[in-house]
Amino acid sequence: MKFDRFEDIIVWQKAGLFSMEIYELFRDSRDFGFKDQICRAAVSIMNNIAEGYERKGNKEFVRFLYIAKGSCAEVRSMLYLALKLNYMSNIQFTKLRKDSTEISKMLSGLIKTLT
Repeated sequence: MKFDRFEDIIVWQKAGLFSMEIYELFRDSRDFGFKDQICRAAVSIMNNIAEGYERKGNKEFVRFLYIAKGSCAEVRSMLYLALKLNYMSNIQFTKLRKDSTEISKMLSGLIKTLT
């Protein structure tokens, strides 16, 4: 699989949209520690895809994709907490959990392709 730029990678694009949704949802949250952690983890997904790509070696790229997968799991874990704390609705939770699972599966597929 050949990409000319990390911006061409579909999972990077989806991770960017996902980050925007997380930021928008928690924009007005007064739980600043929680808000900071979930937003940083969401952005980490797309940033690790980009950083790994720019390393220009499949081994390094795969390492960063695994880090992105970890960040994706971190966001998903925090979504469960957000739901329990009533920071979001069941509908919001279900959509974002589904999106994070899809991104994680896409990352796994890309890892498999590169190894």
